[in-house]
Amino acid sequence: MKIALANLDSRIGGLEINSQAILEAARAAGDANVLVTPELAISGYPPRDLLLREGFVERCEQTVEHLARQLPPQMLVLVGAPRRLPTGSRCGNSLAICRDGEILGWADKRLLPGYDVFDDDRYFLPGEESILIEHADVKIGLLICEDLWQGGDVRECTSYEFDPVAELVEQGAELLVAASASPFAVGKHARQVDEIVRTARDHQVFVASVNRSGSEDDLVFDGSALLVNPAGEQLVSSEPFEGQGLLTADLADQAVPVPTPLRSTDHERLDALVEGVRGYLRKTGQSRVIVGLSGGIDSAVTVAIAAIAVGGENVLGVMMPSRHSSEHSRSDAMQSAELLQLSACPEISIDSIHQSIRDSITGPLGDDLVQEGSLTDQNLQARSRGIILMGISNARGGLVLSTGNKSEMAAGYATLYGDMCGALAVLGDVLKMDVYSMARWMNENHRLLGFEGPLIPEGSITKPPSAELKPDQLDEDSLPPYEVLDDIVRRWVEEEQCSDRIIQETGYPAEEVLNLLRMVDQAQFKREQAAVIPKVSRRAFGRGRPWPVIGVPGGTPHWIPAGGRA
Repeated sequence: MKIALANLDSRIGGLEINSQAILEAARAAGDANVLVTPELAISGYPPRDLLLREGFVERCEQTVEHLARQLPPQMLVLVGAPRRLPTGSRCGNSLAICRDGEILGWADKRLLPGYDVFDDDRYFLPGEESILIEHADVKIGLLICEDLWQGGDVRECTSYEFDPVAELVEQGAELLVAASASPFAVGKHARQVDEIVRTARDHQVFVASVNRSGSEDDLVFDGSALLVNPAGEQLVSSEPFEGQGLLTADLADQAVPVPTPLRSTDHERLDALVEGVRGYLRKTGQSRVIVGLSGGIDSAVTVAIAAIAVGGENVLGVMMPSRHSSEHSRSDAMQSAELLQLSACPEISIDSIHQSIRDSITGPLGDDLVQEGSLTDQNLQARSRGIILMGISNARGGLVLSTGNKSEMAAGYATLYGDMCGALAVLGDVLKMDVYSMARWMNENHRLLGFEGPLIPEGSITKPPSAELKPDQLDEDSLPPYEVLDDIVRRWVEEEQCSDRIIQETGYPAEEVLNLLRMVDQAQFKREQAAVIPKVSRRAFGRGRPWPVIGVPGGTPHWIPAGGRA
């Protein structure tokens, strides 16, 4: 049997576009016996509340029916699509079994995750039985994403009452096929490969898996595909983030050598962020981006990611110095623009805007309202920069990328309507020390990224981090050292550890830990208003981490800044 795996980048709601892509993949598959498309390939994933709109699910079904009549005869094509179930108001997350011009039946997803960014149980009802179909003398068991992974690939504790894999094997399946739309997280691809190999060996079956490619809002998909034999040997595989394509192999093929070594964490994370930026721009119909350049590490890495994603000629850097900006910050910002060959990098001082705002509000409300170097004064500077960037975006077009990292977002060390302005917070799920690590990796591997030399100025990497909003300011004036901050944020946010455990295991002073945890919780009101954050870790701020804005245990009002910048 020859099988083809199509890692399509579906458009949410683009039924005709998605259907045409499946038809083209089927024609390109030639003499393949089976074509597998990703989870919800017709509707796009995740469709979210679009599934609740009157008539949408029915249109998806009609689109599949029309597609089935156009597909090559004799080819079994498995099309991911929602379908209206006979019982209940919710629909099924399903695979349409298409052959000989018709839909032979449907396989419904049986395990519906409701953790992290997943809300399948909000929209779908679980399938009542595991579906096995025979084609070309092979018994094929049909799985959809979680039916195979069962939470193991994201290290979630799940309590599913049954195992669809075991059920299909018991029914006599010789080939398990899994259609996925599995969002990226660092380290997840390696765990999925291990799970596929283990499943094949344990059950002595062939296993084929295909994940969708591209990105949607805050989610990024690696587009990986894999076919292994009952010995767990790879017959064919694709590397993550290779783009849309068609992977074909025959079950009778000999095993192939394992491809290049697994990518480093920095490489994985960078690939995902580049895809996140590229996909966001493509699907919003944009081609240009705007980034404020301070000379610091975060803006340097953000603009480098943008240049990799869309080319430096499509990136506008904007330097916005104040009277507190150092000369080395100016030179580092300009060097970023030169290294990446940006379209332009004008310098626009914020002094006059900042002074004008100060004068406008101090006159009517009191001369001591905005004191030099105060938190209010610092915030006015950051918001002056936000005004400039959004003004350029309105006038010239292009999306503003905000530059704050996860550590700053956690502690509230970012200014609403200032450095938080933008369409996409590229580094919003990358801790500060990981930003440095990624910068060093980018410089060491610049040729792999298509650049003749380093992408990040050395000064941006080596100088102490500072917002430069008052004289001699350093981030550590307001925050713990980033090594400590990142460790606590990772434990509190990504691992959901309690404060007692963090204090006990790290040995950090209890007062310092508790103060930082209060800062994290109190900054939720800012994160509720943040730009879209591409998810690259196990637990990102945003949709996958719903958190109360008020009412945190301890009773501290969220709207009162506990530290950092409001």
